[in-house]
Amino acid sequence: MARLAIATHNAHKVGEIWDILAPLVPGLTRGDVASAGELGAPSPVEDGASFAENALIKARALAASSGLPAIADDSGIAVDIMGGAPGIFSALWSGRHGADRENLELLLAQMADIPAPLRTARFVCAAVVVTPAGDEHVVIGEMLGSLATEPAGAGGFGYDPIFVAGGETVTNAELSPERKNQISHRGKAFRDLAPHVAEVLRS
Repeated sequence: MARLAIATHNAHKVGEIWDILAPLVPGLTRGDVASAGELGAPSPVEDGASFAENALIKARALAASSGLPAIADDSGIAVDIMGGAPGIFSALWSGRHGADRENLELLLAQMADIPAPLRTARFVCAAVVVTPAGDEHVVIGEMLGSLATEPAGAGGFGYDPIFVAGGETVTNAELSPERKNQISHRGKAFRDLAPHVAEVLRS
């Protein structure tokens, strides 16, 4: 029986979060965790003005509907020369939510004439845990890097095929899942959140 709910319908994200949390939350098994999709929970309207606000909206809604402690994240890519855009609009940058390829291609087109020194960007992730009683904790993780000029790699999702993390020579989509989780914004955020998740599950 589930003890912890993950506020996403994205199977890739569920897998990443599980891989990060499992070694850090004592006694947590895959059977203890259920996604919003597995719980049949609807997706709330994410109308917050920041990654943290949107993550809290998702976790609060799932904790209320499931009666379980809920974790959620909201993340996206922020391009420095674009003033931090796409930011919280990363998943619908091309006008349709979750259209990964279209979002990526639009961003590449918008950056087509920008030289390498000005292609700096970062991935940002706000990760939260919310209990049915209303206890909340928020952490932020970032991964600094730059944008490639064309997609490369078959791994990851979203903007991974065009993002090269600082210190790496290949895109996120070319990294092993283990390496990506070590350095990613989501990895950093959920590693910081893990002690709070463990505490919630103990209480």
